[in-house]
Amino acid sequence: MELFGVARFERFFRAAAGLDIDKDDLRRFDDFVNDKIYDLLLRGQANAKANAKANGRDVIEPQDLPITKGLQESIHAFKAIDEEVSLDAILEQLTRRPPLDATYSDEAEAKLPLVAGGLGVALARTFAILDEGLKNPQTRHWDRAIRIFDLLL
Repeated sequence: MELFGVARFERFFRAAAGLDIDKDDLRRFDDFVNDKIYDLLLRGQANAKANAKANGRDVIEPQDLPITKGLQESIHAFKAIDEEVSLDAILEQLTRRPPLDATYSDEAEAKLPLVAGGLGVALARTFAILDEGLKNPQTRHWDRAIRIFDLLL
């Protein structure tokens, strides 16, 4: 199951950063977003466990997710684009990962589509920063952008 359909995916990247993306990039995008969401949930799990003694809970809450100022701004930009990401697709992808030791709350789960959209906006804008004037990212652009995110998230 995909986060976006092909037409919505193409429209999203045009709105986010003026890029022309094709259906072949959809798998790369889904893999990127799902990898980063899982990474954020792993850190959220660690934060929830660290705070478990103080607050008596072992559930990942939205405040446990390490959302940076930049990612929060990208989430706001995603909201302005007015597209939707499939929560079902995110949850399906997460079931293919090693299970977390902690569960996530309904509130944290509900935030995942916005986080996915924010990651998408940040990725699209990263392409534009890496190669000013870029219109159609190629494999080398995807690889460079993802390496940058791997350093940051």
